Amino acid sequence: MIGYIHSCESFGTVDGPGIRYVVFMQGCPLRCLYCHNPDTWDTGIGQKISAAQILEEYQKNRSFYKNGGITVTGGEPLLQVDFLIELFSLAKEQGIHTCIDTSGATYNPANKAYCQKLNTLLGYTDLVILDIKHIDPVCHKKLTGSSNDRILQFAKFLNEKNIPVWVRHVVVEGYTDSPEHLFNLGLFIGNLKNVKALDVIPYHTLGVNKYKQLNIKYALEGLEPLSNHKAAKAKEHILNGIKQAKTEKPL
Repeated sequence: MIGYIHSCESFGTVDGPGIRYVVFMQGCPLRCLYCHNPDTWDTGIGQKISAAQILEEYQKNRSFYKNGGITVTGGEPLLQVDFLIELFSLAKEQGIHTCIDTSGATYNPANKAYCQKLNTLLGYTDLVILDIKHIDPVCHKKLTGSSNDRILQFAKFLNEKNIPVWVRHVVVEGYTDSPEHLFNLGLFIGNLKNVKALDVIPYHTLGVNKYKQLNIKYALEGLEPLSNHKAAKAKEHILNGIKQAKTEKPL
């Protein structure tokens, strides 16, 4: 089976535990205002590659990744679920830790065939990094062009399947930094039993030049990167929500 990828990174340190071989899949249904990979949006383009080729590249430096593994990100990797099933099934045969970095936006409980494939894929998946963009549905649509209904449903689906999850949230001043919304995000996370880590990432402008190269208007032009201090304060609000959720849970 052939997959469409944008690129690969041989030294990923923020894409799961340990040092990772990171595969950037091509295609994404969201249009996040702060996206730093607009060159991964379009589907059906990019570098064609087989699962065997990816594993061959991984094996060249296998000892280098002994505490890490393979992470697929994007773009949105779950747009190519059939390819991921083949990649991850082969990876598990070779004892490789597998991770999916996803927004969960492709999840559709009404699509039984897709859900069956997703179940198969999760059987080969050690970790999901779930990027929750915004807890408020209206704000989420303004931020990404899409509702967050399926994303939150996907989070609950992973919880039911007891798949280990790291939640990732990007803090953008004026968009995702409301204390109320951050607290509500924490309330949601606090009701999930499978969340193993929370990464709160400050907004940055490292992808702005890509927009210029692609002749795409950058919606957040002029917005300054968020300081680590403000990101830490945002994380406090989320953690307070998590604590509140756990306090309210019946024993």
